[in-house]
Amino acid sequence: MPVERTLVLLKPDAVARGLVGEIIARFERVGLKIVAMKMVRATPGQMERFYPSSEEWFRSAGNKLLKAYQELGIDPKSRLGTDDPVEAGRRIKDNLIRYMTSGPIVVMVLKGNRAVEVVRKLVGPTAPHAAPPGTIRGDYSVDSPDLAAEEGRVVFNLVHASDSPAEAEREIKFWFSEEELVHY
Repeated sequence: MPVERTLVLLKPDAVARGLVGEIIARFERVGLKIVAMKMVRATPGQMERFYPSSEEWFRSAGNKLLKAYQELGIDPKSRLGTDDPVEAGRRIKDNLIRYMTSGPIVVMVLKGNRAVEVVRKLVGPTAPHAAPPGTIRGDYSVDSPDLAAEEGRVVFNLVHASDSPAEAEREIKFWFSEEELVHY
């Protein structure tokens, strides 16, 4: 079905920098409708349950980090104490939980034609330095993987966007009850 829903989180750096309205306007300008939205102060327990804990997720996240480190000439053993992708993925999750609970976040559900794909295209690549101008991360993010590595944290990249329709439905159910979703 071409009309679908997706979940978007405006992360603590987007809220702290006053970019909530600008980011929402970008989504609305392409015809996506907000069908649910709230600002929350997520707890560590919520974020622990929100992010997957499967070995597959840890391995995937860890491999992405190790690839970025390789491209940047960073030795993962000296930064992380490991070059094992699963262990690196676990550290990413721990850092994500710290980051996502460091300030308020805006949680929203957007609906529209191919919403997952449209949102991901608008947001841009995960690493802000690789995000082209015209994307949210390309226009507003000021962070990079090498700076994040130096400071021992995740990349501050403003937005989380569901990566598939199935993942979007799981994430939407995590944050919203069906009664909270507006139909119009």
